[in-house]
Amino acid sequence: MEKILISGCLLGLDVRYDNRIQPVENKILLGWQQEGRLLVVCPEVEGGLSIPRPPAEIVEGSGEDVLNGKAGILNEKGEDVTAAFIRGANIALELVKRFSIRVAILKEKSPSCGSTSIYDGSFTRKRIPGQGVTTALLRKNGVKVFSEKEIGAVQEYISSPLN
Repeated sequence: MEKILISGCLLGLDVRYDNRIQPVENKILLGWQQEGRLLVVCPEVEGGLSIPRPPAEIVEGSGEDVLNGKAGILNEKGEDVTAAFIRGANIALELVKRFSIRVAILKEKSPSCGSTSIYDGSFTRKRIPGQGVTTALLRKNGVKVFSEKEIGAVQEYISSPLN
């Protein structure tokens, strides 16, 4: 049975920066969870960040830029947390390789997991097109990354004989 990597916060695990629990309610996801198909990760916690923790945003770039050393990640206190985000992304990649995972469902808007949008680095809740560090690293390594709003698309993708 094919495993799917998923952000822990989407299953209601206490890993969010703000210590809030916000599970995604979805029958497909629940079915996968009951089947044991989901491999859970929180790159930020795996990278060494605490719960709760100050919000963090990519400054002057996106996940690819962070991986290429062209941008960094600061928390709202101005502390550089780039290394923790890169460490967490690499741990997620190790899981993907170990379990031959080709699909991930990650939390949109996150500086780790955002797949189509992230915050702009100004801490004003302004979103911009872009992807987080973990998403960028996983995609660079051939993983198809979806957001929590695309669970139906994930089901179509993994059940298609073309994939």
